[in-house]
Amino acid sequence: MPAAIFIGRKVELERLQALHRKKTPSLAVVKGRRRIGKSRLIFELAQTITNQTFWSFAGLAPHVGISPQEQRDNFARQLALMLQVPPQTFKDWSDAFEHLSLHIKPGDIILFDEISWMGGDQDPTFIPKLKVWWDKQTKHMLLVFCGSVSTWIEKNILNSTAFFGRINLTINLEALSIWESAEFLRKISMKLSHYDMYKLLSIVGGVPWYLEQFNPHITADENIKQLAFEKNGLLVAEFDRIFHDLFNGKGSTYKKILNSLEDGAKTLSEIRKDIDFAHSGTLSQMIEQLTVAGFVAKQSLWSFKTAEPLKQSLYRISDPYMRFYLKMIAPNLEAILNGAFDQIPLSTMTGFDTHLGLQLEALLLQNRALIQKKLGISPVDITCSGPYRQSKTSTQAGCQIDYLIQTKTNGLFICEFKFKRREIGSDIITEMKEKISRLKTPKGFARIPVLLHLSGVADAVATSPYFYRIINIVDFLEEG
Repeated sequence: MPAAIFIGRKVELERLQALHRKKTPSLAVVKGRRRIGKSRLIFELAQTITNQTFWSFAGLAPHVGISPQEQRDNFARQLALMLQVPPQTFKDWSDAFEHLSLHIKPGDIILFDEISWMGGDQDPTFIPKLKVWWDKQTKHMLLVFCGSVSTWIEKNILNSTAFFGRINLTINLEALSIWESAEFLRKISMKLSHYDMYKLLSIVGGVPWYLEQFNPHITADENIKQLAFEKNGLLVAEFDRIFHDLFNGKGSTYKKILNSLEDGAKTLSEIRKDIDFAHSGTLSQMIEQLTVAGFVAKQSLWSFKTAEPLKQSLYRISDPYMRFYLKMIAPNLEAILNGAFDQIPLSTMTGFDTHLGLQLEALLLQNRALIQKKLGISPVDITCSGPYRQSKTSTQAGCQIDYLIQTKTNGLFICEFKFKRREIGSDIITEMKEKISRLKTPKGFARIPVLLHLSGVADAVATSPYFYRIINIVDFLEEG
């Protein structure tokens, strides 16, 4: 059964409810990474609407030997379970859909979950027959396609001529915000310091299923150990499970791409060189698939003067769990499987605290709207924003900015993220001055330093006029 706790998703729910109120046959597509809560959202929608039946069907996960007939048999078993009758055998998807039609009442909601598994690449008749069936519907109903394999949905549903002009609503479900994630943890009775709250969120991000796994009766460190550093920990096996389900066991090159990005953002040419990939368009397509799946983000570098994208773009791992797995779990996998970490305190693990700072960067970049709000910058006033890298050349120094916002009035807000246990001293001002001095900007632009921290700052920093804003990210845990 879906979890009792449901946080956020207000906008998405309202759009789905408005679509249902049209009282016509309506089609919605909900996509997003695995575990993000797509089917949970539709279940919650069904709970808000009375006098309807919620028909929920899920495809079988990809596996060698799974045939189209086995997918139809699985559909038949789910239908029979809801009708409380013995299952039938459907030799054709058209027969399966028509049989479902016999039981649908006006106002019903039908969910096809993991639709790419249901149709898959082995059955080219699935989409055409689904389209023919849908075109015949006249009753008031809401049909929802959900899927984690976003590239399949893009190709076969959203960009398919079969469903052109037939999709009423598309939702790309994203991670919960920092505030919503913190609220989720509070709802499951987690008692955490602000530091420990961020420690957990920086590892799993705002993915509801991961947040559900935390145990309120043990400490944050013990939660991390049990989930990520013990043989049967859920986060230990999750990486391979994701790649098997998304890429049907053919994810080795995708893993190499992520391995290339584990230490920071890179250009396409840098990735190609790093993994020794032949010059072709295939690599960019594979990175695009990782981007659509929600694990990699493309960040265009831009010209301050024109605000136009430059030729090169940076790619980075955007999913906190993916980064954590590659940096902290994968290198220790053999030891974890042998139980070597069972008795080792988290605080003594080499590089753990250092890597948490990198994890926090990924989390804050997912929540950049909170930063913009704190700075009092309206999204309509932003020309470009994102992590920024200035490459070293013979005429300029290299420079890396955690997060940079360029406004229409030529303001450059240069944001530095700090995630430390101890108070931040005045050396941060020297560090920022040196970094900003290397940033090459046109005349007339303002370089505006911003500090985001968690552990507090020394009085000398708090009272200095140097920083435009000093933002305590504890506020993000408490504000919606």
